[in-house]
Amino acid sequence: MTQSGLNLIQQALTIYDRQLRLVLCNQRFQEIFDLPDTLATPGADFTDTIHYLAERGDYGDVGDVDEFVQSRVDVARAFEPHYMERTRANGRMISVEGSPLPQGGWVTVYTDITRAKQQEELLRARSEELSDKVLNYSEDLSSANRQLEATIKALEEAKRQLTQSEARTRLTTEMMPAHISHVDAHRCYTYSNRRLNSVIPGGKSDIIGMHLRDALGDQAYEAIKLHLNQAFHGKASVFEFTHELSSRRIRTAFTPDGQEGGVYILSMDITEEAQTRRALQQTRRREMAAQLTSGLAHDFSNLLTIILGMQSKLQRMALPADAEELITATLSAARRGGSLLNRIADMTGPREHTPQPTVVADFLRDLETLARSTLPDGVTLEVENNCGTTPVLLDPGMLQDSLLNLVLNARDACGDQGRITLRAQPVQDTWIEYSVSDTGPGFSDPALERAFEPFFTTKGGEGSGLGLVMVYDMTNLSGGQVRLANTDTGACVTLRLPLRLAGMALRPGLVLLVEDSPDLRNTVRDMLCDIGHSVIEAASVVEARALLSELPEISAILSDISLEGDQTGLDLLDQLEARNCPVCLMTSLPPDDPLFQSAAVRVPVLRKPFTVDQLSALFPAETTS
Repeated sequence: MTQSGLNLIQQALTIYDRQLRLVLCNQRFQEIFDLPDTLATPGADFTDTIHYLAERGDYGDVGDVDEFVQSRVDVARAFEPHYMERTRANGRMISVEGSPLPQGGWVTVYTDITRAKQQEELLRARSEELSDKVLNYSEDLSSANRQLEATIKALEEAKRQLTQSEARTRLTTEMMPAHISHVDAHRCYTYSNRRLNSVIPGGKSDIIGMHLRDALGDQAYEAIKLHLNQAFHGKASVFEFTHELSSRRIRTAFTPDGQEGGVYILSMDITEEAQTRRALQQTRRREMAAQLTSGLAHDFSNLLTIILGMQSKLQRMALPADAEELITATLSAARRGGSLLNRIADMTGPREHTPQPTVVADFLRDLETLARSTLPDGVTLEVENNCGTTPVLLDPGMLQDSLLNLVLNARDACGDQGRITLRAQPVQDTWIEYSVSDTGPGFSDPALERAFEPFFTTKGGEGSGLGLVMVYDMTNLSGGQVRLANTDTGACVTLRLPLRLAGMALRPGLVLLVEDSPDLRNTVRDMLCDIGHSVIEAASVVEARALLSELPEISAILSDISLEGDQTGLDLLDQLEARNCPVCLMTSLPPDDPLFQSAAVRVPVLRKPFTVDQLSALFPAETTS
């Protein structure tokens, strides 16, 4: 409708963007300058248009065409409002009026003023002889001026509405928690809502005109390149990739624009979602493995019990010495089978992931004490902690089992002489990375490929093939990742666990307690008061939101997951993104419940019933003097 309306006016109109590319023109613009279609199509370069007109002689004798074109381009880049009149090569006179746009670029209106100029010359030459004609021409000129004024007002209103619409659209996109952008056929940004750095930390905000590779970096560009090529060929896609520099998991959607050969891009940071999804997937795998192995393990344990009993009877009989040796070997094999069953039960059983506030330095100190006692004199252990003393949420028992297993594997790889290094460090405020490296021979190619397969081992009869499987299982249950690699000095196993800061010690303040059971609410309120906090209560998410909006002094929140009404404690958590205060959820749901699993990877979760000490560990209060 806008294009049709602009085509009806008698003036020529153009809009160029800050990159000197044509955004919009009406049909009169092409007609008045007799331009080819390529120069009247959105995306046409201002430089090409000026060069075409200069070569055709539209500006008269300009001397060096390239120098003249460059001078006009330089004026356009430093654009200022202006009005001018000039005579074209065909003898027609035009007026040119330009106004800049707030977001860059400009609007220009061209008017054919040949007749008006002829009237002025006629008036000057024959003012006395043609008084009647002068009056007629004056009336015509006045009428034309009135029409021109009305047209200019209409154009100004169109410009105002266009600017206002663009401002509303930009405000909407700036408020979205995603990066929304458009790239042209040359893979350069023509639009961005300046949210790239919220998706990729450290990313640039002003990327208009920049190539995708320069804005994203080589690694991210190579990760999206295949899908981007398909989008330029008309195929939309949605996919995920990991940005290695920031360790963020990003979901990206490519949509061809279908007109100018460009692509619309939508990118979101889904790191927490991916961590939660990984933890839930691992929980389902554990459940399936438990169902498959529980019946077999039961029957197998019965057979081992029978074998052990029969071998014990044989030991009490008067048998030859050779038989005694065989009986002992059989008993040893049966006991090893029992130990193997226990490890399978640990791997597939309903082990809970129970994160709690932990200082990494203290945790590593205790772990070092345990690990050193298992090492021979010729093997040294170096522990490096780069995580500071801020408490974080992790399952210390589960992590200790995993790291001890890795240290013991490194010990076996080193033999009698070697060095083991255990290092902990944060990665982009998203992960805590624990790495165990050694000076042994490193992983073989089969080990790198199959190390996480149950019962695969390179230790022969001495290994069960379940050690790294257990590490993999427990790390994924926490929403983390495991990586194996060989270094210049030996093997290295890296665990990445989600970095979530625990609630710091609070000054005695106001705690919002959200619980729909009055009796339980009274009990928990008394516990919080014993710790030193004041308490305000709510029975539902609606009541909690009302209190949060009215009481900015609320310093912490303790909520049940299951609440009165349709909304849960997780819904309340979703609405607290902008509020910076410690949050803890409590529940009597079993650990394998989806709500429990979703909550555990986001905030601390207290299992009911709990004690004052357990509550105090998550809501500690500083003592006042």
